[in-house]
Amino acid sequence: MSPLLEVRGLDVEFDGSAAVRDVSLTLERGEVLGLVGESGSGKSATALAVLGLLPGNATVRGSVRLDGAELLGAGERELTRIRGGRVAMVFQDPLSAFTPVYRIGDQIAEAVRAHRDVSRERARERAVELLGLVGIPEPALRARAFPHEFSGGMRQRAMIAMAMANDPDVILADEPTTALDVTIQAQILDVLRTAQRETGAAVLLVSHDLGVIAGMADRVAVMRDGRLVEQGGVREVFGAPQEPYTRQLLAAVPRIDTPLEPRPVGGEPVLTVRGLTRTFPVQAGALVRRRVGTVYAVDGVDLDIRRGETLALVGESGSGKSTTLFELLELAPPEGGSVELFGQRLGALTKAETKGLRRRIQIVFQDPMASLDPRMPVGDIIAEPLRTQGADREAVSRRVPELLSRVGLEPAHADRFPHEFSGGQRQRIAIARALSVAPELLVLDEPVSALDVSVQADILDLLGELKRQLGLAYLFVSHDLAVVRNIADRVSVMYLGRTVEAGPVSQVLTHPRHPYTQALLSAVPIPDPALEQDRRRTRILLLGDPPSPTRRHDGCRFRPRCPLYADLPPADQERCAHEVPEFEGDGAACHFPRPRPVL
Repeated sequence: MSPLLEVRGLDVEFDGSAAVRDVSLTLERGEVLGLVGESGSGKSATALAVLGLLPGNATVRGSVRLDGAELLGAGERELTRIRGGRVAMVFQDPLSAFTPVYRIGDQIAEAVRAHRDVSRERARERAVELLGLVGIPEPALRARAFPHEFSGGMRQRAMIAMAMANDPDVILADEPTTALDVTIQAQILDVLRTAQRETGAAVLLVSHDLGVIAGMADRVAVMRDGRLVEQGGVREVFGAPQEPYTRQLLAAVPRIDTPLEPRPVGGEPVLTVRGLTRTFPVQAGALVRRRVGTVYAVDGVDLDIRRGETLALVGESGSGKSTTLFELLELAPPEGGSVELFGQRLGALTKAETKGLRRRIQIVFQDPMASLDPRMPVGDIIAEPLRTQGADREAVSRRVPELLSRVGLEPAHADRFPHEFSGGQRQRIAIARALSVAPELLVLDEPVSALDVSVQADILDLLGELKRQLGLAYLFVSHDLAVVRNIADRVSVMYLGRTVEAGPVSQVLTHPRHPYTQALLSAVPIPDPALEQDRRRTRILLLGDPPSPTRRHDGCRFRPRCPLYADLPPADQERCAHEVPEFEGDGAACHFPRPRPVL
């Protein structure tokens, strides 16, 4: 029997520049093929070429056959019949895939009517059925919502519902979970499994996340620089990769299940935060703005960092991590609670003391291209904080080459501009700039999340080396618990603006006490098909998205999603509903903590 989808000798060029070179692969009925590789490897271009969705400057050669019928060179009418009918697409960014001015239900119904001869009423009923199937609560009501009224996870569920609308033979999923938190990612992967089971479709799953591929795929194809370098059964490729590049990729992936030893850290306090709060007004009105509500962005955060220690701050999007960072970096009196930096309490400082503190705390942002001035050579970018602090020309000329060497770059490249460097090199420049004024505390806001895994590993190694050499303290913000496990000494977990658990990494990430931390850890994929597919791990799927921070919640704010709450006796449920769990030192803000291993 011939393959359901067969790609042979596929070449893709953009304005004459090769992006995909001689790629050949097959997809059998009912199987999941994972297509993996780093940025620029050509994996997304390969998937989009199947349906003729590449931009006008693309030139495509080769053969793409669906059930033996050639798709390359097919007319637009034929491709329109196939798109959304026999072959469906799930895009990385569902917000750009949905039309913003039409309701979600109407757009799914339109997809149904484009390929089936049914009435508008039946198409709308089918849309509601599909939204319910992918786990959207109150589907009849939510079908009337517009795309912007859905969270990121709900939009991706709706995108999968649309892909299922006509029982396709093939689902092409291009990085469907990349922009999502791990708890929502776990939900979406579960929905994707439901879609495959309900439709019987084969799935081409494009992802850079080897843990996701390990848990979903039957076979895997590895791409590098536009070429396929290895393919085979997922267990064979992950267990005994034949190509050096595949071995390199797998070795570079940080794992949540690596053995952990206690990491004793001493030293005097660098940062102490107690009960930090920050609110923002919700305003309405076009001509006359009026306050109609409040966003409780940070609502009870406690942090402790000592010299030479790395504290990781983790939590889902909207948990308040970034707001907490910027409250600290403002060096202004907090709205509520207290902040002490190097023994000095914010709110009681002179201008001179504030300036001195500003030198001692620096930040490295997630996207180095956005934080580096494209008009300045990197030497001037690194020197700018020194000049702001009043350093003379001679001191600057000595310091810049020293910093470039320290972060692994050539001092001779100081005259180059940011766009002349790779993403990893730009992050090294951002680190050099932050180090220029000899800080004692470095705030790292998702410093490796935008980097490929091999580059990510290099940057993490650099950060570890700098901490040992310079005695730095790090406040490391990340959504990636595997990265946290490999770099942090202690971890603080936030949920809806509050600290819910904190302690040594060896304790919190092996035997977490709070059910939210347990759910976060259980959702992190491990690049091991035997662990992921044989269900050797306990999976804790949280219900829905985090509640809105615009409402002050009574009692435990995790209660609506807590997997333990429903099993508690009524008296204990009453306590959870009305009494806010207190957080003190290392431990968990939970009335009924139950330490348990989740890996």
